[in-house]
Amino acid sequence: MSIRVEVFSAPGCGKCGRAKQVLRRIAEEWEAGAIQWREVDILEELDYAVALGVLSTPAIAVDGVLLFTSLPSEKKLRQALQQALAGGEA
Repeated sequence: MSIRVEVFSAPGCGKCGRAKQVLRRIAEEWEAGAIQWREVDILEELDYAVALGVLSTPAIAVDGVLLFTSLPSEKKLRQALQQALAGGEA
């Protein structure tokens, strides 16, 4: 099973860099391909970001569902991704 994680960021967002760093580290701990993630620049994909309910950055969505509207702790992010990988609601 794999999940799709999107990190919504904006140019000049310092916390966005931290979110990507933490997500990259967590993704590397699981088997290859278990967590597929991409960065979404809200300026380039504004309509998509608004459709998901993104109001600030960084925001994190898993499989098209907005889970975090600000930078979560590494522990909370890890738990949410683990639940999603297990097939449960995050």
